[in-house]
Amino acid sequence: MAKLGGKEDYPIYFGAGPEMLRIAGDLRKSMTPAERLLWKEIRNRKINGFRFRRQHPVKDLVVDFFCYHAMLIIEIDGDVHDDAYQKERDDERMKIIKKLGINEIRFKNEEVINNLEQVIKRIAIELNQK
Repeated sequence: MAKLGGKEDYPIYFGAGPEMLRIAGDLRKSMTPAERLLWKEIRNRKINGFRFRRQHPVKDLVVDFFCYHAMLIIEIDGDVHDDAYQKERDDERMKIIKKLGINEIRFKNEEVINNLEQVIKRIAIELNQK
């Protein structure tokens, strides 16, 4: 499974290099309030026993949350994602993710903060389909 080269050789990273691993580590230290709130609810296998990783590198991307077993990414979007340029970048990211066989669900910061219970239910439904 894993080669002796380093962490990036594990399949859960999809070939992400050492620089992406470092960036992901830095991002874990500066999560948004919505990301921290959701993390408290999904960490430690709290939803149906599925394990999530936070700020996880996948190829040349860092995703907010990733469940390898379910091949599911959760992205939490702030206002910047309403920008036309950022929407285009998000679409490109989604194409890369889909090619890897990974599904993605997105929530706005406001959804997580104001309607956490519904967000958790939607995640649970997605996981139950696996």
